[in-house]
Amino acid sequence: MSALFILIGLSLLTALGFLGAFIWSVRKGQFDDDYTPSIRILFDDTVKEPPSGK
Repeated sequence: MSALFILIGLSLLTALGFLGAFIWSVRKGQFDDDYTPSIRILFDDTVKEPPSGK
């Protein structure tokens, strides 16, 4: 029975850690731009010219 209490405590600490990481990322602006990732695949790649080694 004591193992159950330890596991519940560990799971609550883990959940609080993930909640803290989520709140920190929202405050730092990780989720501000939700439009660009959906169209990023449509951008053309820049073509690099091969080096002319003579």
